[in-house]
Amino acid sequence: MDGLARLEYRGYDSAGIAVLSDGRLQTEKRAGKLANLRAALDHNAPAADGIGIGHTRWATHGPPTDVNAHPHVDHDNRVAVIHNGIIENFAALRLELEERGCKFTSETDTEVTAHLLAAELHDRGDNDLAAALRSVCRRLEGAFTLVAMFAEEPDLVVAARRNSPLVVGRGEGENFLASDVAAFIAHTRDAVELGQDQVVELRADSVTITDYDGNPAEVREYHVDWDASAAEKGGYEYFMLKEIVEQPRAVADTLLGRVGVDGTLTLDEMRLAPSELRDVEKIVIIAAGTSFHAGMIAKYAIEHWCRVPCEVEVASEFRYRDPILNRQTLVIAISQSGESMDTLMAVRYAREQRARVLAICNVNGSTIPRESDGVLYTHAGPEVGVAATKTFLTQLVACYLVGLYLAQVRTVKFGDEINAVIAQLANMPEQVENVLATIDPVRQLARSLSDASTVLFLGRHVGYPVALEGALKLKELAYMHAEAFAAGELKHGPIALIEDGLPVVVVVPSREGRGVLHDKIVSNIQEIRARGARTIVIAEEGDTAVHPFADELIEIPAVPTLLQPIISTIPLQVFACELALAKGNDVDQPRNLAKSVTVE
Repeated sequence: MDGLARLEYRGYDSAGIAVLSDGRLQTEKRAGKLANLRAALDHNAPAADGIGIGHTRWATHGPPTDVNAHPHVDHDNRVAVIHNGIIENFAALRLELEERGCKFTSETDTEVTAHLLAAELHDRGDNDLAAALRSVCRRLEGAFTLVAMFAEEPDLVVAARRNSPLVVGRGEGENFLASDVAAFIAHTRDAVELGQDQVVELRADSVTITDYDGNPAEVREYHVDWDASAAEKGGYEYFMLKEIVEQPRAVADTLLGRVGVDGTLTLDEMRLAPSELRDVEKIVIIAAGTSFHAGMIAKYAIEHWCRVPCEVEVASEFRYRDPILNRQTLVIAISQSGESMDTLMAVRYAREQRARVLAICNVNGSTIPRESDGVLYTHAGPEVGVAATKTFLTQLVACYLVGLYLAQVRTVKFGDEINAVIAQLANMPEQVENVLATIDPVRQLARSLSDASTVLFLGRHVGYPVALEGALKLKELAYMHAEAFAAGELKHGPIALIEDGLPVVVVVPSREGRGVLHDKIVSNIQEIRARGARTIVIAEEGDTAVHPFADELIEIPAVPTLLQPIISTIPLQVFACELALAKGNDVDQPRNLAKSVTVE
């Protein structure tokens, strides 16, 4: 239970445990926070024989209920399974198992694995849980970590990993498995990191790791140099630092399972029929704060791909200006928490006007998705830091998916054109990793500017909302004056702010497809530099045109224009975070702010 408490940041919709007690599997599961499970166990805790598994859930398939909580067991209560990730082909496997006579009790994809394991053990006629799990994993599609127990093997826990974290903790007379070393750091700092498509057999006195074919696997052993006091944050001083690093996985998880077997986009959560989307004549995006900036970027992509007029509205202003909505209007509401009151009230107003509403949200089962006609979840995982980082990037990815899906159902782009963009999106987690791997100069630059009182941001095209997001992060975290402008507006007034030594961050558009804008912003950089500005330029690698005019150059990988915000935002997140830390601020809980704004 203490280990689960240190992992609750990963999911807190429900929790459960399974232990072996007197040779029988005993489970206890509760919806809601871990405290609910703890209270149940305080009342009636089973005596454990020495092995156990536990899980805190971030709901994907099925709402957070006692029944949908993990662990899941087979109908004979011989096998117990917990799972992180998504099994993409669970529906076909479930149908196969139902035809075999299996009775399902939950709505989850996870329960499929419990029944598959039980069936495999039955068909094999032995008690080799590891061999059975290897066989099952070869049938699964998607990203998952699976951990299983079997009543007939009372000294063994078996686990498998594909595209989802799993580490082993090596103790003395005891061993551990977890998705994060934080869970067992109070017991051991010696860890083993499992690789892709590997299976581990864990006993109190041994750890055996193989690939899915049963061959011995190479693994990386390491010693953790931080203690339990830092465990909750995975060794990072602040959640925000951890969440910035988690962005490649968050982007990958948001893309996971979106393409059907026929190669077309399949947004199962959306619930809006293609015929309804074909009737749409106007799109209105409503959001607040960082989500509003995601909506601004979405407008560029949606109008470019779908050729449908798209407006972006600040949620708190939306319903007070008597907007024109009807049944042919699609309102897209973007909210990390799904509880932002401004956005919720705008959603309710839109539905009163008979508009169709699609929510983009990170919290399963929250109010805005429940009250919308459809939803696309971002699957970023819990975000503790108040300033949005990984949830912003995943909102961008979700918006791109919506734009491509609309283009698909409205047949305004060919399938190969859509697939080409999807392939580019699939490459973005790696590009995010590349940016993070070379980010140290940005940290050094931020520390050198800790005494600055003002920073300005400039951008063009999709770089303009990125500039707005960079300025917002600096306000939230460093408590300093920061403003962002569309670079073309400089000569209409803002250039009067430029003075000697003033830091100005410029987000340069990709050269691909936007050459005219690129040339114009290079001219803007020259204009402000001539007036004494200290130019901090974010540009793609190989963009030599900006080199002579950049006092500080931050290079990012070259990617398609519309997708550039996914990577150009990251240096601005790190810049704001590091500058705030240099000032001694708490970046997880900035003053006067809350994670979710639940009042209008």
